[in-house]
Amino acid sequence: MRFALVGVLNTGFGYALFAVLNLSGLPPQVALVISFSVGVLWNFMTHARLVFYSGGLGRLPYYVLSYLIVYAFNALTLEGLLSLGLQPIIAQGLIVLPAAVLAFIAISRVLTDRFPWQQQV
Repeated sequence: MRFALVGVLNTGFGYALFAVLNLSGLPPQVALVISFSVGVLWNFMTHARLVFYSGGLGRLPYYVLSYLIVYAFNALTLEGLLSLGLQPIIAQGLIVLPAAVLAFIAISRVLTDRFPWQQQV
């Protein structure tokens, strides 16, 4: 439940930033890169502290890697929906839920040491 609430906050922030940047004239993919880049550290702190009760920055590199996976999914899907003629804000709005599910899977594994490339210490 906490992940969902923090996820709504983080997703709302990221989507609002994307919309503002896109409506300001930036191309959709540029707006996406900026909104993901700005959101990664904020999202890490909110997820680690409010959801998974993890402290420190030790998992940040894995978190960033997981966000790169989510970003790649988002960017490719956005490009596909744009090529179908959808407006950027509508297209990104359609991607929000599947990206959030993918983020939950990746982030929960990173913050609980269940990512395949993480070494158990």
